[in-house]
Amino acid sequence: MSEQGKGSAASASAPAAPPAAPGSDTYKGWLFKWTNYLKGYQRRWFVLSNGLLSYYRTQAEMAHTCRGTINLATAHIDTEDACNIVLSSGGRTYHLKASTEVERQRWVTALELAKAKAIRMMNDQSDDSGDEEPTSQSDRSEIQGTLKILVSKLDDLSTCNDLIAKHGAALQRSLSELEGLKVPLEGGEKIKAVNERATLFRITSNAMINACRDFLDLADTHSRRWQRALQYEREQRTHLEETIEQLAKQHNSLERAWREAPTLVSNKPSAQTTNKGSERPLKEDASDEDEDTEYFDAMEDSPAFITVTATDNTQHRRSSNLSGASGGHPSDWIQDDHMSPGCNDVSGKELQPRRRRRTHIPDKPNYSLNLWSIMKNCIGKELSKIPMPVNFNEPLSMLQRLTEDLEYHELLDRAARCDSSLEQMCLVAAFSVSSYSTTVHRTAKPFNPLLGETYELDRLEEFGYRSLCEQVSHHPPAAAHHVISKQGWTLWQEITIASKFRGKYLSIMPLGAIHLHFQSSGNHYVWRKVTSTVHNIIVGKLWIDQSGDIEIVNHRTKETCQLKFSPYSYFSRDVPRKVTGVVSDSGGQAHYILSGTWDDKMESAKIVQSSRGGSGSEGKQKTVYQTLSPKLLWKKYPLPENAENMYHFSALALTLNELEDGVGLTDSRLRPDQRLMEAGRWDEANSEKQRLEEKQRAVRRRREAEASDALDDGREYEGYQPLWFHQRRNSITGETNFVYKGGYWESKERQDWNTSADIF
Repeated sequence: MSEQGKGSAASASAPAAPPAAPGSDTYKGWLFKWTNYLKGYQRRWFVLSNGLLSYYRTQAEMAHTCRGTINLATAHIDTEDACNIVLSSGGRTYHLKASTEVERQRWVTALELAKAKAIRMMNDQSDDSGDEEPTSQSDRSEIQGTLKILVSKLDDLSTCNDLIAKHGAALQRSLSELEGLKVPLEGGEKIKAVNERATLFRITSNAMINACRDFLDLADTHSRRWQRALQYEREQRTHLEETIEQLAKQHNSLERAWREAPTLVSNKPSAQTTNKGSERPLKEDASDEDEDTEYFDAMEDSPAFITVTATDNTQHRRSSNLSGASGGHPSDWIQDDHMSPGCNDVSGKELQPRRRRRTHIPDKPNYSLNLWSIMKNCIGKELSKIPMPVNFNEPLSMLQRLTEDLEYHELLDRAARCDSSLEQMCLVAAFSVSSYSTTVHRTAKPFNPLLGETYELDRLEEFGYRSLCEQVSHHPPAAAHHVISKQGWTLWQEITIASKFRGKYLSIMPLGAIHLHFQSSGNHYVWRKVTSTVHNIIVGKLWIDQSGDIEIVNHRTKETCQLKFSPYSYFSRDVPRKVTGVVSDSGGQAHYILSGTWDDKMESAKIVQSSRGGSGSEGKQKTVYQTLSPKLLWKKYPLPENAENMYHFSALALTLNELEDGVGLTDSRLRPDQRLMEAGRWDEANSEKQRLEEKQRAVRRRREAEASDALDDGREYEGYQPLWFHQRRNSITGETNFVYKGGYWESKERQDWNTSADIF
């Protein structure tokens, strides 16, 4: 929906002369043409004339520079969706987009009519030789000579046919006379068979002569068409030579202009700032959308909407987008003048770091992965016993990756101080998006936690929160997470990972709800994660995308937030990794528009007025929202220096595996294979990883044997029970999941780990 909106805005912002009717000889207008991955779709001026479709960057370029031409006589016209047009001819393909479905249909009609006319012009020329100029005397002589030879051969075949017919008739008369004689029965049958064969022979020879005559007629009919095709190819060659010569001249002129550019710029320093009219030609290559209008993709289950920024004389929307976006520091986020003072209060920031954390880890070794060495170790083994090398991993466990969701905990600290639940919802939505910001370059998989493995992150003195994760199940793998903060919020979740390998990509679907509770207001938020997709599993460079919808519900007030993660599309002109959303009250009335990308930043815009607009291309009525200028909610922290050699870890991720005193005996920091991998000793890490997995299998076999013995004895076997979490039914969602039962931090204070299992 946003693509059509953008196109509509672009057309409205720079109106062109109305194009001719689709049935006329010439048709002109603006279309969006796909250029490349970096620039996406760019607005171009297209001219359809005499069966040729040409395009220019601007209308002024029509006088001197054509950017490309495609001949419709040999082109294939295809339509992908409501606004897309694909033209292909030979090895050249144009991907075009119209601003609306109606405009697309006008162009398709004009293109089809022009193509039909071009084909008629090429194929249905008059056969009168006096109206045509011969291609050359030698070509005409060659064609005529070929026809004379064919006629001569046909005459020879006709003579042979006459002779065959004459002798065949005589043969049939002789055979008929033989049939009349009194001969034995067997001889009569043979004579009859010979007579039938003679008849078939005569029929076949007549068919051959007729086929030869048809061939001669066809050759004579198409001779002029061959002649015209040859002439057309020669004209194309001449046109190509002229185009190459023109390009060479333009190349030379561009080189001269580039050399003279510094002089021109220095002589006209205020050309773009003093004259608004002269600014437009310099921006023709970019989108000509109205800067005060922003379009969003609609939710799948909600009507399409458009947002229009209200006029603000003191601050332009574009400048507000950039404010606070340079450093990515939490203090830069606190500038939302349309939010309540509580949301911007920083009174809770008196907690300052008291410990210096590490800022780097050993560089990732440059080990090549020998697939054969992996495969030969798998021969004859059960699938569950195949060891996967650490080459595919990063030196963090899944529990630590789950803890990385807290990198932007300041958003929840601010949300806890909000007086308005709707403003609080905006910050909670930004927090839910921020958890994906670390995944954009993280294509390596984390270590699968062992059953009973835990991970704690104690930042109580520094940031006021404590986090604990435990692997509560192995089949299926499930982890429970609990966080409590002095700032007045508690977060908990149980995540089970489901994955599907689909050939070229791997879909990772986190199952389970995330709960967030604010003590002061009693607001209880629940949401679920979207699907992560790892592309190019077999061939190519791995890359990750996030797609799907998130619905955040405040179960106390029934307010909702609908977030849409747009999947990446090569042909989309939207920004990659786009996220849009709407915050609505319990009655369904929208109050805030959210927009941004999951790898960079999120903004919110307060809605001041809404109205029903016209129908979109799919017949759905669009809602137009007038909003205040967008304000920055969240900005991603820059990655540490040399991050590309440290598994693209963020500043928080670099500290997660740092050894700390007093942690539990099952903490991921103490996992030996993970520590060896971080130190760069991958061969030893692979051996240790195999040992740990075999130890876990032995423990599982022992439990299965105990369960079997209990069944034989008629006793009830409880099975494995997590140490710090237990299952409880949630009164809000109705689901049964693992929640923190307490005791861990008290055991840490006493350093009493007697109940912990020996898993390492």
